[in-house]
Amino acid sequence: MSDEAATVEVDAELKTLGDQIADLTLKQAKELSDYLKDAYNIEPASGGAVIMAPTDGGGAAEEAVQTEFDVVMTGFGDNKVKVIKEVRSITGLSLIEAKKTVEASPAKIKEGVDEEEANKLKAQLEEAGASVELQ
Repeated sequence: MSDEAATVEVDAELKTLGDQIADLTLKQAKELSDYLKDAYNIEPASGGAVIMAPTDGGGAAEEAVQTEFDVVMTGFGDNKVKVIKEVRSITGLSLIEAKKTVEASPAKIKEGVDEEEANKLKAQLEEAGASVELQ
């Protein structure tokens, strides 16, 4: 890497904001992400499963692996009835609520679940015919 790329001058206000973001906990970063998505329709770039963790004072930052995932159905495919039944069994919603959720895709089916459960739910929904993303 060249010295020019490593020494970028940044406005003091942006530096302060960047430092505050870098000091966020994983939970705070998730809440900020949700807020930006809801308030301004800004979503993280794909591959956002890894974020930078605050340093421990030793110099280089360590990478923190995402531990909580949202299961988001992006489409219901050709078998809407089967997908509605699956959403209902996963969420405990009534039949009407499950139907509205499916028809409103993309829709969060489960939030803040561990990776194993998220992958299991994704497989269940995909088997029923839905398109699913983990965020």
